[in-house]
Amino acid sequence: MKKRLIVITGPTASGKSALAVELATERHTEIISADSRQVYRGIPISTAVPTLAERGGIPHHLLEFLSLESYYSAALFEEQALSVARRLWKEGQEDVVVCGGSMLYIDALCHGIDALPTVPEEVRGALAEEWRRNGDDWLREEALRLDPQYCAGADMSNLKRLFHAVEITRVARQPYSSLLGGHRVARDFEIIKIVLDLPREELFSRINRRVIAMADAGLLDEARSVSHLRHLNSLNTVGLKEMFRVIDGEWDMEFALARMAKNTRVYAKKQLTWHRRDPQTLFLPPTEVLPFLRNQFRQ
Repeated sequence: MKKRLIVITGPTASGKSALAVELATERHTEIISADSRQVYRGIPISTAVPTLAERGGIPHHLLEFLSLESYYSAALFEEQALSVARRLWKEGQEDVVVCGGSMLYIDALCHGIDALPTVPEEVRGALAEEWRRNGDDWLREEALRLDPQYCAGADMSNLKRLFHAVEITRVARQPYSSLLGGHRVARDFEIIKIVLDLPREELFSRINRRVIAMADAGLLDEARSVSHLRHLNSLNTVGLKEMFRVIDGEWDMEFALARMAKNTRVYAKKQLTWHRRDPQTLFLPPTEVLPFLRNQFRQ
């Protein structure tokens, strides 16, 4: 029996979730979520978790199963997503749909995790001290100086990931990005990876509308409910960070939503930049995805 992984990815607010549900319904299969924030419980508005109604009765895996305090990584996602997919194939489902926009998670599932050097404690400690002494902007500048290619597709507000990129670069004596994707694990299943490709103006309009919808759904109240945990990496995400500034009295809501929309647009552009590195990725308008796949299935 053929085993096929159909990956629906792309920039935030491009319509991935709805398309994945339509595809899974048509193929009588289930969906594995590939979102690094939707794994956490308690923040469904800020992470745009699809509602039960939006899921259309399709089982979704790796959604809202961790506490905010829990550690998670691309390596753990790879292991768990493969376990789910292999169980579904064993049960007789030919296709498994993956849906999400977390670039590292998608790469881990499709190509495997890269072997990276172990960072000695003295290197990590020295870098941590430099960061403490010089501040967050210094860390961003250091990451950009050492590895501009990685920073082109990175979330520059995720300081823990930037720290990791810098420490690996220092130990390896070569850019962190040069160590990523250097090898590809041979998978025993077919992979079709599709990035939803919309005109820039349409994508940005969708992002702006989503921000307003999230605010109307109670984003600020959700942020208040977890504000005391804001030091956790799980809450280091666009949407919550801007709401925390409102809670602290630094910004008014109108300004925060405008900044949230801007930061989301920046992240969406980085997602597209990242996916263009993979020559096997297909960029398709959302309306062309299902017709393309139906043709593939007939072959």
